[in-house]
Amino acid sequence: MTTPDPIHRPSTSDTGATIVGSGAGEGPGPNVMEADTLKGNKLFTSDRVDIGKISEIMLDVRSGRIAYAVLSSGGFLGIGGKLYAIPWSALTLDTDEKCFRLNVTADHIKNAPAFDKDHWPSMADEQWGSSLHQFYNRQPYWLGPRDVVPNRPLEH
Repeated sequence: MTTPDPIHRPSTSDTGATIVGSGAGEGPGPNVMEADTLKGNKLFTSDRVDIGKISEIMLDVRSGRIAYAVLSSGGFLGIGGKLYAIPWSALTLDTDEKCFRLNVTADHIKNAPAFDKDHWPSMADEQWGSSLHQFYNRQPYWLGPRDVVPNRPLEH
């Protein structure tokens, strides 16, 4: 069940992150936020383990959707750490704790597909994306419903 936000839209969708918490104070958020605001947020698993920070938010430019959050985990000063692409719909933004939550255990993440900063996967590859979404038990974002009709001008 979803909870309506102040403008009466659900706080979750098939392709978006879930939002929990008491909301926001002044200014934008939590429903519309600057992407850089979310970078650096910690990510906690369902067993409350801090597994790293969000280093990037990846956009599907053609569809206008957020595709993935990239988790940076381990390493020292950005050297030797692993990166993990996580489907945006698998995340929950906790506005009270100013972090993200992921409904899998830390052990599950140990088996997640990972890459390093010099060898990124082809994130536009649907086969790669489908297996990643399957790992997190999510429907691929490109199969979800669209809120708008693309490339169609408003009629006056």
